[in-house]
Amino acid sequence: MNKKIIILISIIMTFLIGIIIVFLPYIQIKDEEITIDVNSEYHDSGYTAKSLVKDYHDKVKIKGQVDTSQIGTYEVKYQLPFLFFTLTKTKTINVSDQEKPIITLNGEEKVSVCPGKTYEEEGYTVTDNYDKDLDDKVERIVKENQIIYKVKDQSGNTTTITRDIIYKDTDNPQIKLKGYNPMTIYKGSKYNEPGYTATDGCDGDLTSKVKVNNNLNTNTTGTYEVTYSVSDTSGNTTSVKRTIKVINRPVNGQGNGVIYLTFDDGPSSSITPQILDILKEEGIKATFFVTGKSSSLDYLLVREKNEGHTIALHTNTHDYSYVYSSTKNYFNDLYAIQNHVKNATGITSNIIRFPGGSSNTVSRQYSKGIMTYLTSEVLNKGFIYYDWNVDSDDAGSAKTSTQVYNNVINGLSHNKTNIVLMHDYENNYKTLNALRDIIAYGKNNGYTFSKITSSTPPVRHGVAN
Repeated sequence: MNKKIIILISIIMTFLIGIIIVFLPYIQIKDEEITIDVNSEYHDSGYTAKSLVKDYHDKVKIKGQVDTSQIGTYEVKYQLPFLFFTLTKTKTINVSDQEKPIITLNGEEKVSVCPGKTYEEEGYTVTDNYDKDLDDKVERIVKENQIIYKVKDQSGNTTTITRDIIYKDTDNPQIKLKGYNPMTIYKGSKYNEPGYTATDGCDGDLTSKVKVNNNLNTNTTGTYEVTYSVSDTSGNTTSVKRTIKVINRPVNGQGNGVIYLTFDDGPSSSITPQILDILKEEGIKATFFVTGKSSSLDYLLVREKNEGHTIALHTNTHDYSYVYSSTKNYFNDLYAIQNHVKNATGITSNIIRFPGGSSNTVSRQYSKGIMTYLTSEVLNKGFIYYDWNVDSDDAGSAKTSTQVYNNVINGLSHNKTNIVLMHDYENNYKTLNALRDIIAYGKNNGYTFSKITSSTPPVRHGVAN
């Protein structure tokens, strides 16, 4: 080939290459491969596209999607059409889970367990930024004084947490006193221990292990203490005290602040036995105006008699429409409950309380003027009737033990014979729960308690029918 032709071709090629170098664009991307956390946001790190004489940035087309909610490898392509071909650059994005699961223990990380007992697993939960339901994947490794919880997610991220088990009884037993604290009793009376219970988290029932000590002298007025103490097998000890006040018994008699606690509408299986328990513990005698609801409860009438209370008569049926429809029906009802009491206890009681009291107006619905006749006729037949001048209102507006208590103590006076109306019908817990506080108030404020007898001065309402 002619030398001149070769030189010419070389010059043309050089020129063409120069043209290409000057005008051919190129794409440059930052970070051709990156790794990001699952559920994070993907942001393009940028690119350039230009030649030596022109910027082609706006001509680039980006293709490809990155789903950051799913682990995987994704590609994003940067494409620039030029002349008869397309320039392409590819970025690789790895979406991966690099976060460890979290184990949350139920209960404490340090747990005290009774000596000789086995720790009962309180459970745990596992949360992870990607994987679900890892609770069943937990490996539980039990050692002598530790439990190790270990879990691995599908990406290999591993978490370990430890629960320390301390085999030691660090809690003191608990002593719960029955009855009232403080208690007040009269000088010369007998102290009846109301009782107590003792429990321990490790040893269970320790009531039989309780030691009771006191300096009580019921023949001398003053304030005394009864101490209850108990130790568990680990040496943890608890002591509690009950304060006993021994006071002089006020002089009994009319106008000296005597309190006559009376209970209508019993006996009942749920309330009467507990009322009798309290009266026995407190050394109090009361009066029960009873009904003839059920012979199955006659054992309570016998108990009332044996424990020295007055059994008085209220009504056999407590059916106003029957009792007050005629004088005949009233006395049939009255003699029925009198015979019921006599058959159960051997006592012929003549102390009565009219259903609704002598001042009731409900009787007007059934027989006009019947109360005027009955209040006179019962006396002619040898009965003595008693109403009340202190009303607990436990069969009326009083709905709580506090209301019952306040109604009674606000009605008491040292200048009268206080006959208190209460009820021992089924489930009357408000009166039951107020009773011991009422007795304590009376003792602490110089009152004495007594039961109604035939010599008790009568308290009677004005007749309204």
